[in-house]
Amino acid sequence: MIKNYLLILLKITSAFILLMTALPTFPQEPKIFMRSDYDLKGPVKSCRVITDYGKEDFDFNNEGFLTKSVTSYSGNDYDVSYYKYENNRLIERRDERYQDGSFDEVTSMAHFYSYDSLPELKIIEKILSYNKEFQEQYEYFYNAEGQLIKMLRSHADGIDETLIEYTTYKDESTISYLLNGLLQKTIRTSFKKQKEGKMSKIVLTKNFIEGIPEKAVEQIINEKDQVVSSLEFIYSAKEKSFVPMEKKEFTYDPQEKLESVTSIIKEKKATEEYLYQFDGMEDGNWVKKIITPENSYTSRVIEYYDIVRKEQD
Repeated sequence: MIKNYLLILLKITSAFILLMTALPTFPQEPKIFMRSDYDLKGPVKSCRVITDYGKEDFDFNNEGFLTKSVTSYSGNDYDVSYYKYENNRLIERRDERYQDGSFDEVTSMAHFYSYDSLPELKIIEKILSYNKEFQEQYEYFYNAEGQLIKMLRSHADGIDETLIEYTTYKDESTISYLLNGLLQKTIRTSFKKQKEGKMSKIVLTKNFIEGIPEKAVEQIINEKDQVVSSLEFIYSAKEKSFVPMEKKEFTYDPQEKLESVTSIIKEKKATEEYLYQFDGMEDGNWVKKIITPENSYTSRVIEYYDIVRKEQD
């Protein structure tokens, strides 16, 4: 449970997924993580995130690419991920797992990426365990516009194909994911003009299990790309429709930091407020975040490249 909470909090769950099952999964397009993905500004060299149930360490190169991350659950249980780049492309990722102080070569994985740009971009991801056993291979196909249109997953039991379709109707655009011909996910995006004349983006994401509706979430995003509200749904087979379950409303302070989250379930409201302390550096990264009323906290120890420290002297 601690592991899941920590990965969700830090928004890096996808960086530590170990692909070890032969059952059909929903593959994710390779992603490069940058400083901005961790709410960091300026030439940050490293960042340690500390909570009351674990810690996370991030290292970045001069260009802002994530090169190493460590998730620590205890002194003897931790995961380490290494990222290697070439020409601003991810070419290798290694996920190492340590349990009870011992390295586990069976569940530790190495991901190798190769690129082919003729005629359109194609990325191949090969996954091997540290005991040199082949796990699976992913192939990502893109169209001339750079959109991901197909993913192939090859494993011991065969090949799974995910097709990605893009459609537009009036002012709405929809992305549909089909795994072996069965609908898995749809993302519909539309825009709405607010009273003050600003445009809001509405993103409705629906998830399906083998073509059967499961759950959905609708997000309203403002012109600053901030989520101002989200509404979660669960599919009711009895009513044959999505039923709203929980609504969340988000506010932000003048520095565009999350200020409060209000959860509404069946007209019952609960609000969490966020307070920040900053490091006083030019870019103003926060070093402590307190969530009330439970008074939980997250602290960050940030190290900058020398150029920032010289400017402060």
